[in-house]
Amino acid sequence: MCKTFLAPLSRVGATLLALTTACGAGLGATSDTERSAEVGTLLGNPAPDFSVKLLARRGAQLSLNDLRGQVVVVDFWGTYCVPCKQEMPKLQALSAKYSAAGLRVIGVSEDEPEDKDKILGFAAAHGAKFAIAWDEDRSVAHQYKPDTMPSSYTIDRRGIVRYVHVGYRAGDDATMEKEVQGLLTQ
Repeated sequence: MCKTFLAPLSRVGATLLALTTACGAGLGATSDTERSAEVGTLLGNPAPDFSVKLLARRGAQLSLNDLRGQVVVVDFWGTYCVPCKQEMPKLQALSAKYSAAGLRVIGVSEDEPEDKDKILGFAAAHGAKFAIAWDEDRSVAHQYKPDTMPSSYTIDRRGIVRYVHVGYRAGDDATMEKEVQGLLTQ
């Protein structure tokens, strides 16, 4: 999640402070070694099952196990996350292009309770028409352990985590598209 840090910028008695927001950089979370180990334990292994309530369809539940036989991208994001604004339209384009072939995208918001009402508006403003859920109790994030927002997990038709993308950088969408294309042909 994005975390706020106060970092002193002073020299010799100056007391200036700068507010820095870390989103997409993974600051303050875990070491690179720990992150690699966490991602490594998911890659090539069964994706942890979860069930979430879809925000756009009040009361509707979505379970990962119910999507077995399809390629699934589970994307952890938040309304506070600048890279998420860039990634969301790319995920929608991927969803629109490949949903008929068996791709499902699930956006899992990690927003705080006071920001719950912003989730659907944010998703709509950034073009997301795929399934949007709120991880109210952080149970889904607890299983997947996303280091930063956004983090995406691509799961094959058998339910195995095949790819993990931490953060978002220009060009990630092209890489994800090639990965999805490959999995859809299997």
